[in-house]
Amino acid sequence: MKAALLVGPRDLQIRTTPVPSAGIDEVVVRTLVAGLCGTDYAIWSGERPVAYPRVLGHEFVGTVDSVGPDVTRVRPGDRVVVEPNYSCGVCPLCREGNRNLCLARTAVGIDVDGCFAELTRVPARCCWPAPASVADEDLVLTEPLAVVVRAVERGAVRVGEMVAVVGGGTLGLLALQVLRGRGARVLVVSRSARRFDLARRLGAEAVRALESGPLERVAREFSGREGVDCVVETAGTPEAVGEALALVRPGGRVVLTGLPHEPAPVRFFGVVRHEVTILGSMIYQDEFGEAMRLVAAGTVRTRPLVTHRFPLDELARAFAAHREPSAVKVAVTTA
Repeated sequence: MKAALLVGPRDLQIRTTPVPSAGIDEVVVRTLVAGLCGTDYAIWSGERPVAYPRVLGHEFVGTVDSVGPDVTRVRPGDRVVVEPNYSCGVCPLCREGNRNLCLARTAVGIDVDGCFAELTRVPARCCWPAPASVADEDLVLTEPLAVVVRAVERGAVRVGEMVAVVGGGTLGLLALQVLRGRGARVLVVSRSARRFDLARRLGAEAVRALESGPLERVAREFSGREGVDCVVETAGTPEAVGEALALVRPGGRVVLTGLPHEPAPVRFFGVVRHEVTILGSMIYQDEFGEAMRLVAAGTVRTRPLVTHRFPLDELARAFAAHREPSAVKVAVTTA
């Protein structure tokens, strides 16, 4: 089969590799369309080292090519969306329902080979039957959508609340739509204004660039009170944590979805003085089904976020396009 092997930082090679075979409870999925995200780029660039060679890619839709002898969840020919993180299932965290926090969690495309290939082997439990009425490209964002579905749920956002989203990338634009679907009024705050028109089309009531003025004032003007009820942070930078805290009102909630690897400067005096609740939200537990339901219902529109498309043979160009100012989501096909 054809696969894109990363043999070192920025050294991507299209090769013919052995066809994977399904283990006893595994399936082999033929990729139809895959998404390229910031994690993929960080691995490709060498910022996030992995064991080489590695096939990257973890956001994908495909058809089941073959199944192991104990698999009953799906059959060959089924179209599926793959949940690319799976836990050990036996540790205390897994047994208590916190499988997303499992310290032995395996990530497809990071710890094991991923979907930038014609065929990918995954556990059968990672395969979600795709809604027949929803196109492949609309479903390719299910994985990041599940991330923000969990974040919004963690923030307990209610109808009529004022919510700010920090970050105007893929996660931010998806979070905006999930929040609108829950009846919230949404302010999008970003370092760049280039996606503000898209944010407005997707339901943002207001948009603000970070350089437009003090965030405390922006939040008060938007909310009509001391700040917004909840902030969903999606930028993943150390600065974004402080920005989220500047937007939230006393007694409000901040949900952090980003994973900054550098220390974040936070003045905890304000957190305590204003009784701000800070919540971490790590990937997802059982949100994949809800993410697909939101897409099928039209509550979340994913197609406007897919800005670039490349065949697998041109994956190097896809990585370059990911950094273009016009890019939101880059899609890769194996056809």
